[in-house]
Amino acid sequence: MSNSVAPRIESANKEYASKFEKINIGPAPTHHVLVLTCMDARLDVFRMLGRQIDEADVICNGGGRVHDALRSIICSLQLLETREIILIHHTDCGFTHVNEEELRSKIRKNMNHVADYLALMSFTDVKQSVLDDIHLLKNEPLVMNVPITGYVYHTEVEKLGRIQQ
Repeated sequence: MSNSVAPRIESANKEYASKFEKINIGPAPTHHVLVLTCMDARLDVFRMLGRQIDEADVICNGGGRVHDALRSIICSLQLLETREIILIHHTDCGFTHVNEEELRSKIRKNMNHVADYLALMSFTDVKQSVLDDIHLLKNEPLVMNVPITGYVYHTEVEKLGRIQQ
């Protein structure tokens, strides 16, 4: 017996598709906004921001870091008419608990592979990580000059705190 979630996902998708009502939406976000946040399973991005599925491009990665998402950010700005960027990092992020040397060691041991080329981008100060990523975006020549707003999402109270630049 497999522990894979894939069969349950496939079953759920069949159910979803059987009830699907086609709506006329395109790939570009109707509110011309891109949200970059963490892949943490506790974050329900559309609900926590009061957005609908067609209103924003949402990019999720470990820690919600810009460096990891740069290609997608540039494509969203250039191809999908995104004209605003929202960065959201959060409290109790797993990347604040990552010791990069320990993780690299674990990869070497478990995978018999040296992963020193990976930018793991752990951090200890969530507010500073938002400020660092805003700085990176504002200084990246391939990122258009658009409004960029940063937040820390406080997972313990489910609230956003805006980061002043």
